[in-house]
Amino acid sequence: MISRLWRGWTIPQNADAYETLLRTQIFPGILARNVKGFRRIELMRRSLDAEVEFVTVMWFDSLDAVKVFAGEAWEVAVVPPAARAVLARLDERSQHYEACAQRTAES
Repeated sequence: MISRLWRGWTIPQNADAYETLLRTQIFPGILARNVKGFRRIELMRRSLDAEVEFVTVMWFDSLDAVKVFAGEAWEVAVVPPAARAVLARLDERSQHYEACAQRTAES
């Protein structure tokens, strides 16, 4: 399993608009592509002093599936123009990690 991690930052005034864009347009668009080997996408949000940080983590079965999603330059971040318009700054490249272990809490 491969995770694709990416970060972007907004000013506080744009944070809700960016989150709404992700939830209503960008994430549904990713899901609609039906990329074989894509499993899920997660969104995290953190308020900092002068900005709001967003982290997305996408999960894929393999690096080949990542390449189907992102294209030949698979490390380059896939950020639509509408998202770039409300971001103050962003990672231009995504980070990729191989999942090595997972544990869950016992009930």
